[in-house]
Amino acid sequence: MRLYLTEGNPHCLKVVAAVELTGSRCELQFVGVEERVVPFLAHSKLPCLQLDNGNYLFSTNAICQYLFTLRGKEPSDLTNQWLEWEGTELQTALSGALYMAVVQGKREEAAGALQKKCAYIDQSLMKRSCPFLAADAITVADIVLWGALYPLLSDSTFLPGDLKALRSWFERVCAVAACRKAVESILKGKGLQALKPYLQKQPAPSQRAETPASNEPEGGESADRVLTEEEIGAAAESWSKGLSAWPKPKPIEHPVLPQPNEKNVLITSALPYVNNVPHLGNIIGCVLSADVFARFCRLRNWTTLFVCGTDEYGTATETKALEEGLSPQQICDKYHAVHAHIYQWFGISFDHFGRTTTQRQTEISQDIFRRLLDRDFLLQDTVEQLRCESCQKFLADRFVEGTCPFCNYEEARGDQCDKCGKLINATELKNPQCKICKGTPVVKSSKHLFLDLPKLEARLVKWLEDSMVSGNWTPNARFIARSWIRDGLKPRCITRDLKWGIPVPLEEFKDKVFYVWFDAPIGYLSITANYTDQWERWWKNPEQVQLYNFMAKDNVPFHSVVFPCSLLGAEDNYTLVNHLIATEYLNYEDGKFSKSRGVGVFGDMAKETGIPADIWRFYLLFIRPEGQDSSFSWSDLLLKNNSELLNNLGNFINRAGMFVCKFFEGRVPEMELNDDDKRLLAQATWELRQYLQLLEKVRIRDALKCILNISRHGNQYIQANEPWKRIKGTDADRKRAGTVTGVAVNMACLLSIMLQPYMPSVSASIQEQLLAPPQCNVLTEEFVCILPSGHQIGAVSPLFQKLETDQIESWRKRFGGQQPDEGPANQSKTEAKPAAETKAAVAEDAGKDADPQRAKQLAEEVTKQGEVVRELKAQKAEKAVIGAAVTKLLELKKQLVLAEGKTPEAPAQKGKKKK
Repeated sequence: MRLYLTEGNPHCLKVVAAVELTGSRCELQFVGVEERVVPFLAHSKLPCLQLDNGNYLFSTNAICQYLFTLRGKEPSDLTNQWLEWEGTELQTALSGALYMAVVQGKREEAAGALQKKCAYIDQSLMKRSCPFLAADAITVADIVLWGALYPLLSDSTFLPGDLKALRSWFERVCAVAACRKAVESILKGKGLQALKPYLQKQPAPSQRAETPASNEPEGGESADRVLTEEEIGAAAESWSKGLSAWPKPKPIEHPVLPQPNEKNVLITSALPYVNNVPHLGNIIGCVLSADVFARFCRLRNWTTLFVCGTDEYGTATETKALEEGLSPQQICDKYHAVHAHIYQWFGISFDHFGRTTTQRQTEISQDIFRRLLDRDFLLQDTVEQLRCESCQKFLADRFVEGTCPFCNYEEARGDQCDKCGKLINATELKNPQCKICKGTPVVKSSKHLFLDLPKLEARLVKWLEDSMVSGNWTPNARFIARSWIRDGLKPRCITRDLKWGIPVPLEEFKDKVFYVWFDAPIGYLSITANYTDQWERWWKNPEQVQLYNFMAKDNVPFHSVVFPCSLLGAEDNYTLVNHLIATEYLNYEDGKFSKSRGVGVFGDMAKETGIPADIWRFYLLFIRPEGQDSSFSWSDLLLKNNSELLNNLGNFINRAGMFVCKFFEGRVPEMELNDDDKRLLAQATWELRQYLQLLEKVRIRDALKCILNISRHGNQYIQANEPWKRIKGTDADRKRAGTVTGVAVNMACLLSIMLQPYMPSVSASIQEQLLAPPQCNVLTEEFVCILPSGHQIGAVSPLFQKLETDQIESWRKRFGGQQPDEGPANQSKTEAKPAAETKAAVAEDAGKDADPQRAKQLAEEVTKQGEVVRELKAQKAEKAVIGAAVTKLLELKKQLVLAEGKTPEAPAQKGKKKK
């Protein structure tokens, strides 16, 4: 391993101390402040640990934790809590204090900014009566906090004399040889002044007093700053009510139908195309996200209908049928069953999972078509189409590829360019090619029908603005919809020269079918109609129904423009989307999912790993790409499972239940609340209300953190009160142990309810262990005593299992695709080739290594970075800033060329121009 450091960087203290203390074999290399060590980061990020396998760690706490784990020193729950507190809370105050003290010379203000944090550490040390933060011996938590605090606390003026526990701890850690060596390596005996050159090159930290946008609690101080006496009193009063005033769960009776004077929620998940197996990105992008929200709505006692199904008509089905030697119907039957099985295993709670190849789909689609025709919202025109003479057929969009006429992307489809996002007609493509036989198609005429989008634009714009104001549209959905309007709408062809589709009900067009993007969204209606013949109570009832559409961002144009125009033009009082929820993309280990190359985990493979479905659900929701693209990582899955689930959530719930069984014969003990207990109830109530607010806004990932915060509060509560010790003490101690245990097991029961949308099987397991009353499964804004004194609980067992590194590495290899053989023998042969031959081989290999999905992603990044460069130039930013942005743009373009399977051009030689 190699650890990259910079002199005078305060963040380097802790990592060097961790290397020395653990005895890790690690080469230390000092580099310049601006040196970019991590190749895929645009800016310098130091310190940085390069692992033997070529991967990088550039979070200081992650580096320290990794080094300790390598030596078999697994972090405890308390250690993890300290690490999180240091990263999310202490560093926020510390960065400002350091800057004030070193750069601005404001030592008194710096000491004041750090006072509360120091007091919190001091109080925690006193409560534990322990020489170190998390154990009787030094742990990674001590090293991390010591390294963070050393630059300031090494000056005695920053350490008030009344913080005796903190002072003793600090001096104890300073005396450790590894820490002394770290100080010498980084500060070179210069103290605070050694940091000045480094800090002067950093941007000034914000001096604002408020905390950063986060759902994380601010350690032990959050109660003082967030909670009022009124909130604490109200929480205690709510607790005392118990389930007596609790609303009863609303029974689900099928068919689920909207009710007057109630909240009626209709949820759709983008219909997965039937010709493939969904990967993890597809699952989190629509069905899993929609499932979480549907389960949440049911817990709120709202009338909720959740429908989805497979999209089965169109060119892609014909293509797949040709590949597999089956009929289109056989392909649909086969893959519909595959999808249904995968979603069932993932615990997706559809009220109905249907399909689009039904008579209802034909009837409703043709009815909407006729209404549009009668109202003069359809146009008829002769279209120049591509026809493959070899295949003797007109080529539908998916059967033709070529160069985009707008951005020159070479793998644009016949309907849309994946790089610039513009809709195109197949005849507009440059260098078109038939995807079936690779031949060059010719242009022929064919008569088609168009939806007159310009004629519907005015009513679409008015509806869009109203929906976006009153509803909850994700920012990317708003941006994409408005960009379509801004660019101007054009008539959109709704018919195709195909056999597999819904026939156009006009004699003149009897040999044509509807374009799949005209009829596919109508599948929501027909699937509901196959569920209940009262489907119009949902789909023609905008006054009483709130419609939520879940999808990935590539589906936004059709759900925000094309489909709404069809329904607006039909003039039949259709329910239009109120809340359009679109995710960004989920990548796989910084690459793309690819079934053909064996890269990534697909829905039918997840079960084979032996990892329970709820663990997959938890991790996908934890990394849900809400505001930007995110990546699935095996290492991160291990970390989240072992830290958040095993050590935090599972540890708390298991301990709470075990204390009841072990100390109180399985019955919830008497509880007499003191001020600390009431404060905890108020903290849990605050997190519960945050959770409700976030989920109502469909901020699914952020709401999940509220659950983890409550269990973190619970672990701290148990740790601070030590019921396992008090149970052996005086009558007062035993009574206190009973109260702590009773409150904790009730928090565990609350968590079981909040977990239902995310981890339904785990939720059910917790409630089974606690013998929780069924009537508790409703979410309100109050945290009440669900399990009263005397309540008998069942057998308690662990909820989660630890994931091991060797398991993770095995799965990483299995799902990583085929790796090229790059042994020494092959390398020597390559080197021996003549230059011309090598160049030809490189060009050939580049073509083989083309990755269209990766190219698509990079093309988007190039476009975005180009906008950044233009914006910086327009703002007349500093040359260095513009230069860095341009360098990043050029690097992205280079990566794009490789991903497109081309050979990068050698840079042109610069020289003087001839006059």
